[in-house]
Amino acid sequence: MSAKPSTDPRGAAVEVLLAVLGRGRSLDRALSEHGPGGDDPRDVALCRAIAYGVLRHHRRLGAIRDHFLRSRLKSRDQDMALLLEIGFFQLTDMDMPAHAAVSETVAVARRRGKSWAAKLINAVLRRFQRDSAACLQAVDADPGRSASVPDWLLARLRRDWPDDWPALLAAQNSRAPMTLRVNQRRISREAYRGRLAAEGIGARPLDGFEDALVLDHAVAVSALPGFAEGDCSVQDAVAQWAAPLLGAADGDRVLDACTAPGGKAAHVLERAAASLLAVDSDGERLQRVTETLDRLGLSAEVRVADASDPGQWPAAERFDRILIDAPCSGTGVIRRHPDIKWLRREADIAHLAVRQRALLDTLWPRVAPGGRLVYCTCSVLRAENEAVVEAFVADQDDVTVVPPVLPVGRPVGHGHQILTGEAGVDGFYYACLDKR
Repeated sequence: MSAKPSTDPRGAAVEVLLAVLGRGRSLDRALSEHGPGGDDPRDVALCRAIAYGVLRHHRRLGAIRDHFLRSRLKSRDQDMALLLEIGFFQLTDMDMPAHAAVSETVAVARRRGKSWAAKLINAVLRRFQRDSAACLQAVDADPGRSASVPDWLLARLRRDWPDDWPALLAAQNSRAPMTLRVNQRRISREAYRGRLAAEGIGARPLDGFEDALVLDHAVAVSALPGFAEGDCSVQDAVAQWAAPLLGAADGDRVLDACTAPGGKAAHVLERAAASLLAVDSDGERLQRVTETLDRLGLSAEVRVADASDPGQWPAAERFDRILIDAPCSGTGVIRRHPDIKWLRREADIAHLAVRQRALLDTLWPRVAPGGRLVYCTCSVLRAENEAVVEAFVADQDDVTVVPPVLPVGRPVGHGHQILTGEAGVDGFYYACLDKR
C-alpha cells in the first residue's frame, strides 16, 4: 500500500526511502518530493535525520532485521522492511527515549493500514532491545555489513587504499561539516567570522584554505549574515582548491567545462576578473549556475553543451585556463550523499572513465599554449582519477604535469588524492596539466 504524503516525519521518511531504494531517486529529490507536510521545522529535521541515517547504515540495519525475521518480507511490503530499519536506527543511533522510538514506529505501520506488521515490528524492536549485543556482534563480524557498504565498493577501496580503507569507510558514514567560502572581494574572512559570532554562529578557519570557515553547527543559509548579498557560499573546503590551482589571472579566457551547480566558477571569478564560459549538458542545472552568479554579483557566459563533443567547439577557440570537474562516481562525497552507495553500480565506473577521458581528449586541444588544464573529481577511486590522467598524459607530447601542492592528502603519480575525512574535508582528486 502506498501512503499519502505524510505530516508524520517517520511516515515521510518511509516514502523518502522507498523513492531512493525502490525507484532510484536521488535523496535530495526524494526529500523535496516526499518530505513531511506541515510547518514544523522539527518534523523536517527528524525526517532528514532518519533518511540520511538509514541510508548511511542501510546494509547493517537490513542485516539486523534479517537476524530477527524467520523469512524475508515480501516485495510488496518493502515499506515495512524499511520501517524496521527506521526503528533500529532510532534505537542505535538517535538520542530519543526507546519507548517513543518503538511506539511511534509501530504507529506508522498502523497508519499505513498494516496492523499485522505493527504487531511484528513491535515484537522485533522489543526483542532487539533485549538481545542487541549478541545481534550486533554477529552482524558486525562482516566488514561490509559493519560499514554498510556494497561488496563491490568495499573491494575497490581495499585494493586502492590497503592501509586507509577502514578510516575511509568510517568517514563515509560520518556527518559532514557545513563549510563556507567567504567572498573576500566583499569581506575578509576574519571580518565575516566576526559577523557570524555576532549572530551566535561559531566558526573556525581551516589551515591551508584561505577562504574557508567551518561552522561549529550547520545552520540554514537564511541564517547566514550577508548570504543573499553574496558575502559567502556553502562549499566544502577541498573543493575550494580548484580555483587556486587553476590560477586564472585578470583578463584570462577561462572554461569551466562541467560547471553545475557553479560553485567553482563563482570562486574563479571572485579571485580574478576573468572572461569565463560556464558549460554544462544539463540545462536545468545550469539555471542554478545563473542564480549563483546573480547572487554573488558575478557575470559569465553560460552555455548548454556537451563539453566532450568536439563538434561543440570551433576549431580556433582557445582558453588560457580550463577546469574539468568531471562527472564521477561521487565516492568522495558519500557522507553528504549516502544514497550514492545504493544507486551507483560497479559497471558505472568504467563508463564514467570513458566519459572522463573523452573530456580530456576533446578539451586539451582547446588549451592555449602556455595555458593550464585542471582535472578534478569528487571520487576516491583510482580508476576515475590517476588511471585516467596517467593514460591521457602517456598519449600526449605537449603536456607538463605540475604536481599540486595541497595542505591535505597525498601525491599519487600525476596528481593528488584527498581521502574523505582527512582534515575533515571531502574526498577529492586534482591533477594540473600545463601545455608547453
